Amino acid sequence: MRRLDDLEQADRFQPGEILVTVQTNIGWTPLFPHAKAIVTDVGAALSHAAIVARELGIPAVVGCGDATLRLKTGDRVRVDGARGMVSILRD
Repeated sequence: MRRLDDLEQADRFQPGEILVTVQTNIGWTPLFPHAKAIVTDVGAALSHAAIVARELGIPAVVGCGDATLRLKTGDRVRVDGARGMVSILRD
């Protein structure tokens, strides 16, 4: 899982990672095909992250409110887009 605080950090994102950020816009779109899942603090069913993830078949949970406060890069998480749940996996 990788938390990106802004699009200027996009070069840190690695294919297969779960992308966690505050919100997305069209500038974030090139990252989506490489993401295992998307999690955002802000958003709803018609937000950019939700629509693009749905089009690409990527699990997404948007509108979490505090994902970027609770999660840090390297955390192991499970994203269940169907249920709208993000779970932190403990060792």
